[in-house]
Amino acid sequence: MELAGRPADAVLEELQALRHDDVAWGAGRTFSLVFDGGPAVHDVARRAVQLFLHENALNTAAFPSLATIQRDVVRWTADLLHGPAEAAGFLTSGGTESIQCAVLAARERARHERGVSDPEIVLPISAHAAFHKSAHLFGMRTITTPVRNDWTADVEAMAAAVGPNTALVVGSAPQYPQGVVDDIAAIAELAASVGAHCHVDACMGGFVLPFAERLGRAVPPWDFRVEGVHSISADVHKLGYAPKGVSVIVYRDKALRRFQTFDFDGWLGGRYATPNLQGTRSGAPMAAAWAVMRHLGIEGYVELTRRALDAADRMRAGIAAIDGVRVLGPGTFHLVAFAADRPGVDVLAVGDELRARGWHLDRQGPPPSLHATVSQANAATMDEFLADLAAAVADHRPTTGEPAPYATLE
Repeated sequence: MELAGRPADAVLEELQALRHDDVAWGAGRTFSLVFDGGPAVHDVARRAVQLFLHENALNTAAFPSLATIQRDVVRWTADLLHGPAEAAGFLTSGGTESIQCAVLAARERARHERGVSDPEIVLPISAHAAFHKSAHLFGMRTITTPVRNDWTADVEAMAAAVGPNTALVVGSAPQYPQGVVDDIAAIAELAASVGAHCHVDACMGGFVLPFAERLGRAVPPWDFRVEGVHSISADVHKLGYAPKGVSVIVYRDKALRRFQTFDFDGWLGGRYATPNLQGTRSGAPMAAAWAVMRHLGIEGYVELTRRALDAADRMRAGIAAIDGVRVLGPGTFHLVAFAADRPGVDVLAVGDELRARGWHLDRQGPPPSLHATVSQANAATMDEFLADLAAAVADHRPTTGEPAPYATLE
């Protein structure tokens, strides 16, 4: 296909037409991928993106504004996570990159401090797939352990898996599949017993749990108040309600952070130093995150979190009232997974019915289940969703389909 120039209006009309089959996230019917903070949040983010559309964080000496933006967002996030005054970190493109940075730092730290040449990651089977991707990229081995009946990490099984080659031990707050918080205090103590790095994946919870706690919800220990937690990842573009893609990786101090950085001057182009995995970094998502956080503040986030958690509570109660499906695990926050509860119910076929009715949920397994990340945008449509779910359970035709992939190659 030959690339021919077209007028701007025609190009934008063509782009708009391409969106025809995309999920309707702006209508509150999407429980994944995009999290809608409302019109005021959209507006401040859009205006911030326009201001920083072309700025490049590869060199913050050229763009000191981006250095300030990164420093502010990291500090605000570290404060939410009860990081000490010396906590330090960087912005990344998303949760996967934040996890990759933590894995890289753990590998380098284990080599430098303990001489580990065959580094291993010990993690429960519920931990995000990005840890396995990171191990693949960085030449590490993963040792996966089971979860308990409540879907939290089996710390005793993890204890049997750690050893002298353990570079990293992982816990989640909460883990994605069933939305439960691992026993972070026990995991951190386990990591300390072998001198390993302890990372808490709070990509899903970093901008929920601090505000849930302020709302009086019971939140188990999980952040830097837990002695032995070395780093935490938290995604601003999830329930921080910033546009894609921006996440934060925070370390307890700068000495830990330095293990993820790359500094090289052995070529003809001069010194090349990068704080994370990217070279060129767009300033637009960084500025949007800064603007959204600055606009909402603690009070704004508490209110959005209240709406999201109330909607998730309603979802769990509504699912429990429908014959044929059940919620997986004792999740109490914004993640809800549900599976079939009796023979004859095919939950993936139920997902097909819901998609036909305009709803988008993730599919996962084992066990086969549907997954919802509930945000404040879903509050207004929750009653409609539960009615459609009850109808879908009653009307669906069982199939032999497989879970759709969490992410795709195309």
